[in-house]
Parts: sequence; C-alpha cells; structure tokens
Amino acid sequence: MRTSRIRPGFFIAPVLCLLWLTEHSVDSAQLSAPERVTGAYGGSVIIPCQYDQKFREYTKYWCKGLVYELCKIVVKTPRDRNGDNRSSIVDNKEAGVFTVTMTSLNKSDEGMYWCVISRHGKNNRKGVRLKLSDTATATTTTEISTPFITHAETSWWRTLRWILFSLMLCCAVAAHIITWRMKTMRKTSPHHQLQHQNSQNIYD
Repeated sequence: MRTSRIRPGFFIAPVLCLLWLTEHSVDSAQLSAPERVTGAYGGSVIIPCQYDQKFREYTKYWCKGLVYELCKIVVKTPRDRNGDNRSSIVDNKEAGVFTVTMTSLNKSDEGMYWCVISRHGKNNRKGVRLKLSDTATATTTTEISTPFITHAETSWWRTLRWILFSLMLCCAVAAHIITWRMKTMRKTSPHHQLQHQNSQNIYD
C-alpha cells in the first residue's frame, strides 16, 4: 500500500518540474535583453529590450529592484509617467524593441533592473544588471547576450512541452497499471493455492 502511494508522487514531481522549465524557456524566449550593462559615472547607457511581435500593443516598463516582485517602476510606455528627468523609454513597435535610456548616472543607479511586458496573469520580464565604472566610456550599450527566439520557435517549445508532458503522463499511467496488476496477483495467488489444495484433498 505504501509503495502505491509513493509511485504517483515520484512521477508527478518530474512532470511539474518539466512544465515549469519549459514554460520558463517560453517566457524567456518572448523577451530578450542584455544580462549586464556597464556605464560611466555621469555618463549614460542605452538598454534594448527585444520582444515578440505579438506583444507590440502591450504596455512595457523598466523597473529597478533586486527582486522583480518588489521592483519600482522607473519609466513606462506609452508615455513617461513614472520616470525621473534622467530616464526615458521608447517603444519601436515595427522593430519589436523598446529602448531605455538612462543619463547622468550616479552611484544610486547601480543595481538590478527589469525589462517588463505587462500582460494579464504573468508578466514577461528579463533581468538586467547595471554597473558603473570610472573607466567606462560615456555611453555603453551591451549587446543582447542570447539570440532572440522567434514566435515560430516559441510555438515549437510549446509543442515539445506537450509531447514531453504526454510521455510523462503515459509513464505514470503505466506505473499505476503495473502496480495494480501486481497487487491483484498478490491477492488472487493465495485464493488459487487454496482451491488447488482443496481439489487435491477431494481426489485423495
């Protein structure tokens, strides 16, 4: 009985992990940005955040905070409603990229930032770490470290996710069937032995 209870959890856990990893890959594929940007004190930086064309009409924003859930919005489209005079955001819908510009950089500007696409449910976001240096050039733009994945490739990830999910589900069902058959055989085996013994006693 204890074994039958352990088996479902043993198979469900990998399925949940698989779904989370593939979903995370899809989210990351829909929004791409530099992982690190270096600028000079008193200078400026330009950060490109590239997104899938299906998000062209969505609101985008740039926020600061070590943890995304607690980050503070710096600038936001369609207009700079929350920005200071040193930060701006421009959304090029045709190119599928919104660009953040930060000027007159100082020590307080260092830290973790997030390119974010605001959507119902779960927002798409990509972390960008800003570091300042005395030796950096006046304007530094770091290229996107990972190639942007197209919508077609994103759809492929979704398809792969469901294929893998189906395979894991089949394995879980097969394990349940095997366990059930083994338990059934254990229950019926003593009954058959008793019948066999009774039949031998009759003939004897």
